[in-house]
Amino acid sequence: MSLAFVAALQRLPPGERAALILSDVLGFGADEVAEILSCEPAAVGELLTRARAGVAGVLPRPAPGARPALGADEDAVAAGFAGAFDRGDVPGIVALLADDARLRMRPLPVEYQGRAAARHFIAAVAFPGGTTRYRLVVTRANGQPAFGCYLRDPCAGIDRACGLVVLTVDGGRITAIDRFVDNSALPRFGLPRTLPPAPAPAPALEPEPRPGPEV
Repeated sequence: MSLAFVAALQRLPPGERAALILSDVLGFGADEVAEILSCEPAAVGELLTRARAGVAGVLPRPAPGARPALGADEDAVAAGFAGAFDRGDVPGIVALLADDARLRMRPLPVEYQGRAAARHFIAAVAFPGGTTRYRLVVTRANGQPAFGCYLRDPCAGIDRACGLVVLTVDGGRITAIDRFVDNSALPRFGLPRTLPPAPAPAPALEPEPRPGPEV
């Protein structure tokens, strides 16, 4: 989380702060948050409404239409990750990771640490047999590069949402990949549940044959 977001959290009452962290940071659903906080789901909604308004009133506002600024290294790493992920390029993804990078599935108790463990998980689970089946849509989450993740469904002719991927980048390397598997957070980032399939790339044009020398 960005320092500005952490500072904004400290200004919230304890109940609002707990609800916001459980819902917007850890990805728990409203019913789960209500159970954890021992209150009704309707009360959770009220806590989140006040908490989000409180945080929004403290965080710096970007200019209308402006894209949040990224560091040069962070921008390049995020673009490289998106390209490699879209191609199903496991070695390309792993090359962007720090040696002790962590791969986590939120809110599931699943975590892999280190490039070797991350390589095994990405190759065996995300891209079995080198299958390319994902599509990423860029966004930002807590001041970090993030992507709406969509799974291609060729039978239905659409791409279905399958969570949010958030990167932590430090020193030009990805130190953590957090995959939030709950799609309920996507509307807060302006991301839909389904997308039309991406258009197929145009075929490469073959150069016209040049006439040979006259004899």
